[in-house]
Amino acid sequence: MGLFGKKKQEAAPCSCGGNCAHGCAASNDMSVNAAVKILGSGCAKCNALEDATREALVELGMDPSIEHVTDFAKIAAYGVMTTPALVVNDKVISYGKVLKKDEVIALLRQSEG
Repeated sequence: MGLFGKKKQEAAPCSCGGNCAHGCAASNDMSVNAAVKILGSGCAKCNALEDATREALVELGMDPSIEHVTDFAKIAAYGVMTTPALVVNDKVISYGKVLKKDEVIALLRQSEG
């Protein structure tokens, strides 16, 4: 009937898995561009969590940029009293321990859905 205009054509999935530079629908997936933050003072544990998180993001084909928040007022605004903490899209998904790469990957996958 055409009451609502033409039916949108869905783009064929790209074989890149969302890692291409030509702007396919897979690369525009929100999970690929998740906002990831590490909350902590910049100590060795915070840096270790940041390194593991960066490795996990690369392995998942996500943007590996991470913001490291060291301002204790901003950290407390997240409700975190024990660092290091991992925040994805403004949601705290882990705090108080250094995660390994595989643990970060599991948490990132859980936070997608």
